[in-house]
Amino acid sequence: MIMSRYQIKLHDGPARLGLLDDTETPLLLEHDGMEIAPHETIPYSVPREIAEWGVDETLRMASGSAADYAFIHGSSYQDLRIRCALELEEMGFRRLIVANMDELLQRPGDLVRILTALRESLKPETLLCSTFSHPAFIPILTYMGMDLFSDATAELYGRLNILLTESHTYPLDTYGICDAGAGDLMERNRHTLELIISEVREHIRNGTLRNLVEERAASSPQNMSALRILDREKQEFLQRYTPLY
Repeated sequence: MIMSRYQIKLHDGPARLGLLDDTETPLLLEHDGMEIAPHETIPYSVPREIAEWGVDETLRMASGSAADYAFIHGSSYQDLRIRCALELEEMGFRRLIVANMDELLQRPGDLVRILTALRESLKPETLLCSTFSHPAFIPILTYMGMDLFSDATAELYGRLNILLTESHTYPLDTYGICDAGAGDLMERNRHTLELIISEVREHIRNGTLRNLVEERAASSPQNMSALRILDREKQEFLQRYTPLY
């Protein structure tokens, strides 16, 4: 386990511009280079007993691991997610991956409540990571305190012959936007992710991330719903780091 130093340089709402060693965050990670602690993969919608077993097994398997990353399991149960995250943090993990992110992105209420609860419960120096994020959701995920994103999304969509843009996915069998092989398409998709994360960093630096979040919220009903729920239910969370003028 690498004990990297993380320093928060600037907030824009709950979003954090920071330094992980000498690298600025939010940051795009190479999925192949991530050392992840062993864990028990559990689906999102399962009975509580199974989710509890999954958390217990994940904590047992992660104990003593020298990996840099560990998964926060707990399925749809917020209290189990928090328990898993806090116990992993006590073990020394400072880079925690939110499990079932593909499912959470389709459930805006759960997404908002689980992510904000995790960010409020964990230490500021603990980073939250997503291994699967559609580009259109990266601004709002960062706005809620997500720090790290994996490039696995670029590879997955590239293999499916789907082009990623900042707000849409285009199946190239239907939309003849470009003619690219799987390898080239993965690289294009990765470039899109890099560009969006660079864009997010600059908006944090300029105090305008909220503008970008609102713009991208129009990309899908789930994205818009997440923003509305965030505004309606989590004003205290949002305002804690928002300057008063």
